[in-house]
Amino acid sequence: MIKARSRQRLVEEIEKHFPLDEHVKEAFLSIDREAFVPNEFKHLAYKLDALPIAASQWISSPLTVAKMTQHLELKGVDSVLEIGCGSGYQAAILSKIVHRVFTIERIDELLKGAKRRFSELQLNNILARFDDGQRGWKQYAPYERILLSATAKEVPSVLFDQLVDGGILIAPIEQSPDYHIITRYYKQNGNITSEALEPARFVPILDGTQK
Repeated sequence: MIKARSRQRLVEEIEKHFPLDEHVKEAFLSIDREAFVPNEFKHLAYKLDALPIAASQWISSPLTVAKMTQHLELKGVDSVLEIGCGSGYQAAILSKIVHRVFTIERIDELLKGAKRRFSELQLNNILARFDDGQRGWKQYAPYERILLSATAKEVPSVLFDQLVDGGILIAPIEQSPDYHIITRYYKQNGNITSEALEPARFVPILDGTQK
């Protein structure tokens, strides 16, 4: 009951800044952010703050997660590929909206933690992989939606190749070291178009993997 009230308050805080579609709201009401936050920050789990996690990484603000989720236009979508699993919170939210979530993490420590949380929360429609996400995940392509949870200077072309025609890709794109723009890309008849949505701050996407 206490956690349910905390989730409700979190949704109310998000909606002061960004109105949520009903299916996105329901996802946030069903996932305890506390499960994805280190013990020393659990008292801040339902605030709108980004918080430090293992391996010098961060769990994004719930407001940012809400925006990225809603910008994907997920109603009726079957499959989403996420690049940058991190704590697993974004993938968990996605798993409550779409049928299948594929998520890639380049830092082994983070991936092991995320997979443990998915198992404990019985989020059985998430498949997680240890790899450099910039290569995508060809085995299950094409995907209806692709989400980059880290800032890139440009989207690797292989990810557009793995996006279904008619699909959407969301990525924070670096304009300068201190200025990133959430950008939505559309693939139509093999052509890619884009629109800038809003400024945001994410950790940078990096090459390779880290054991």
